[in-house]
Amino acid sequence: MKKLDWYILRQLFLAFITCMLIFTVIAVAVDSSEKTDDFVKSGLTGRQIIRQYYIGFVPYIWGMLYPLFVFIGVIYSTSRMAMRTEIIAILATGTTYNRWLRTYLAGGLFFAVVLWFAARYYIPAANDLRSTFQARYIDGKSPDELAKPAAYYMRTDSNTYIGLKYFDTSSRMGNNFFLNRIKGRDLEFNLRADMIQWDSAARKWRLRNVTTRTVGPMGETIGQQAEMLMDLHLQPADLRRDQYIKDKLTTPELARYIAAEELRGNEGVNTLKVEQYRRTATSYSVVLLTLIGAILAGRKTRGGSGVHLALGIIISVVFIMFDRFSTVFSVKGNLPPLLAAWVPNLLFTFIAIYLYRKAPK
Repeated sequence: MKKLDWYILRQLFLAFITCMLIFTVIAVAVDSSEKTDDFVKSGLTGRQIIRQYYIGFVPYIWGMLYPLFVFIGVIYSTSRMAMRTEIIAILATGTTYNRWLRTYLAGGLFFAVVLWFAARYYIPAANDLRSTFQARYIDGKSPDELAKPAAYYMRTDSNTYIGLKYFDTSSRMGNNFFLNRIKGRDLEFNLRADMIQWDSAARKWRLRNVTTRTVGPMGETIGQQAEMLMDLHLQPADLRRDQYIKDKLTTPELARYIAAEELRGNEGVNTLKVEQYRRTATSYSVVLLTLIGAILAGRKTRGGSGVHLALGIIISVVFIMFDRFSTVFSVKGNLPPLLAAWVPNLLFTFIAIYLYRKAPK
């Protein structure tokens, strides 16, 4: 790294931080104006609202708009350098175009690594804080109550299926429980119970008014018990349906949760997978948008920085549109989650290659 590299990176970092602070202030101002009534009804002080909500809200906004901050920061800083003829002077000293662009690649990689770690570990912790406040004081219910289904059906292992009509997460109690164990295509064992409750001491489920049916070569065997303990390979937390769960889990936790949901045959796994893949894809987006921004803004134009910023905003809008559309097609359609997360990057990679070839060097 030479002095020139540090100069370019310093301009880039200052523009990025300025852009991030401006957008953060705007986002907090808009959000607070929309939720003023909810804050008043909550009865919390301003300090409590900041500690319980905005400490989580600000990282959430940063994580969502981080590629945009980097892109606009690159365009603004590079455009100013181009307008002051600094880039022409750099290239005139014998510095190749690729060598100049390599500085932006280094900066983009740094920003991408920061986002990669933050999206995997730190932003989910902030989302946990934000979503808890959102559910309690704005939505008016706990997250699992908002997403509580009418009935629960799932698979606990490769050949066992369970279901229950109702489950209370606070008392850990449910009713109208059934269990079916399948062998091949035939029903091997069926169990029904009027009530089911988690026994924390035994670490098992306590069933009441139990009726069992065992199907064998000699016919069916029916049994009844007033009460029994049973290991269902299931924890009470597995029956919670938190609508904010994908935002609150770290990436390793999300991967384990997806594996468990696939085993149980639950719906909505595509949404979780898109979130998992996007945490990596967004980091690549940062590098890609950094290079596109440098290529676009590195050329001196008559319109000045305004033209570069307008073009950058248009590209950002198109990128976000493709990102949203691919997500919807995956969640509601048949588009594979991995492809949905990477479609915008694949498209803009070709755009970056085209712009690079057309750029004056």
